[in-house]
Amino acid sequence: MINKRLLIKNLLAHNDENSFYDKKRKINISEKEGKAKFLKHVCALSNSNPQNNSFIVIGVQDEDNKIIGVDFFDDSKIQNLINAYMTNPPIVQYENIPFPHLPDDKVVGLVTIRPKGNNSITSLRKNIWKYYGGSVFFREGSISMPKVFDIEIKDVNSTIVSAIEKHAQNNIQHTLDGVFDFMNKRKDYAPQYMVFKEYFVLCWSGQKKVVKSEVFYSRVDIELINEQVRLFFSNLDEVSIEYTTDSFKIIEYVNLGLQGSKKYLQLEETIIHFSNNANYSIESKLLFQPPQYDKKVLHHIYNTNNAILEKLKKGLTLNTQERIDLKNLPVTYLICYFNLFPDAIDKLTEAKPYLKAYNKEVYKLFKESMRILRKVKYS
Repeated sequence: MINKRLLIKNLLAHNDENSFYDKKRKINISEKEGKAKFLKHVCALSNSNPQNNSFIVIGVQDEDNKIIGVDFFDDSKIQNLINAYMTNPPIVQYENIPFPHLPDDKVVGLVTIRPKGNNSITSLRKNIWKYYGGSVFFREGSISMPKVFDIEIKDVNSTIVSAIEKHAQNNIQHTLDGVFDFMNKRKDYAPQYMVFKEYFVLCWSGQKKVVKSEVFYSRVDIELINEQVRLFFSNLDEVSIEYTTDSFKIIEYVNLGLQGSKKYLQLEETIIHFSNNANYSIESKLLFQPPQYDKKVLHHIYNTNNAILEKLKKGLTLNTQERIDLKNLPVTYLICYFNLFPDAIDKLTEAKPYLKAYNKEVYKLFKESMRILRKVKYS
């Protein structure tokens, strides 16, 4: 089993970006340009490595390889995006890798790209941003370049990638160190560890809360220590947890509503299945049912949000009620979108830089709303 933290270190130490490895400060697949660039790089790496894995490391400065991290990214539906936009799509996995020196809410993103091994060319299925459907990309050194494809696919990286992965194999010391690190770092949130199938070590922690005999947890952190992968992290949501001898299940809840009528709604169920053959799989199912509201009420809220956004854009001072409404703006735009206000998401995206400049609390609520949208959209 590969220790993903070691793998990232080996990739960063091995060489600069090349035909099997790319690094990014951040990616943004919530916007069309960022989504298009991400798809381009996946396409290029897949075509340049037909017989081996290739990787994108996210949260690293380009100049000096300094690991600065990114927000936890829990888009389990990223394969749906790849399948929707690519012909002969590779298998793509996004994992969140914690590093000891990073804050609790930061990780390094690791994208693993595995072609299906049939020597078929991966291309864009349809237009996106400035890239046309049918476009084919390859890596030339550290650059993803478009190609008019009339050449043979060559396998030149399998040996070196195999060596890098071999040097990132996990061992008992790495596992024990990982358990102790987790228990010490999360000691304020009742950390626990469990062993599944005598092989997999999973650590988790959270603040316990009992509501009408049901147990929920907040500030939940779940890590698969064998691979140094963070499986779940949230400062905001409530989570229920169940486990058996061979599975670990969480149901994530989100707090949505208008003003004083907020309630917790099921968002997604995730089950980690552990097998006897030292493999595991993660199964996710969307449970979300958007709350529905009176259209007249929503029209009033939508217009209020638009007026606040215009004041932010002009640099005008908000009054007391507008500051209160601003805190609700991300979630109320989201609710409007779920109630057939299609332009609400465009407005929310337009508000991003102004919310970020306003304060950290409001910007965190914006990111949470976009996370919910991403999960729903790609399901």
